[in-house]
Parts: sequence; C-alpha cells; structure tokens
Amino acid sequence: MTQAVQINKQDAQSLMYRDKAYTCGIDLTLAVVGGKWKASILWHLAHRTMRFSELQRQFADTTRKMLTQQLRELEADGLVHREVYPQVPPKVEYSLTAKGQSIVPILRQMCDWGKHYLQDCT
Repeated sequence: MTQAVQINKQDAQSLMYRDKAYTCGIDLTLAVVGGKWKASILWHLAHRTMRFSELQRQFADTTRKMLTQQLRELEADGLVHREVYPQVPPKVEYSLTAKGQSIVPILRQMCDWGKHYLQDCT
C-alpha cells in the first residue's frame, strides 16, 4: 500500500503544467483544453485549416480578444499552429499540430457522448 502511494506521489510531481502540479491526468487535460472555447476551437480546426475571421464567425458569442487569447494559449501548449503570411492585408491561418490532432478522437467521443446524453434526457 505504501508503495502505491509513493508511485502516485511521483506521478503527481510529473504532472506539472504552468507551474501547477496536477494529481490526475483528467484535471491536467481539462486545464489544457478546458475553458469556454478551447475544445470547440480544436474541434473546428480538426476539420480544416481556418483563418481568424472564419473562426470568429464560428464563435460569434465571444470577443476578438477572448478568441485571440484562447488561440495563443493553444499555440503555446503546442496544439495549434499559427501561420502568418507576409502580405497585405495580413493573412493568418490556424491548424492543428500533431499534438493537437491527438486529442481529436477524445473530442469526437465527447461530441458523441453529448448527443447520447441529450437523447437520454428527452
């Protein structure tokens, strides 16, 4: 029993994200992709590369500032790639990195779960 506790303590120490220790992989995952828009942004980018204005149309309920912040955090976490084209007017495209693609099956399962949950509630 003591050995299992030590293993868990070691695991908790290895789950560091933005200067915070997480004791559970689920909590860490939610810290990375949680928030009001991140999972939805990843879901839309899973289907194709999108320009900022296209994303903004998808998320009409959010401000430009909030969308930019969420995209920057996803980029900093290595899930989203931001490509800036040197032209006038500026062109910026967002796509998923390989790490970002790795969460798509989980997002798909979340989407399916939500649909089934809604059906069971009605």
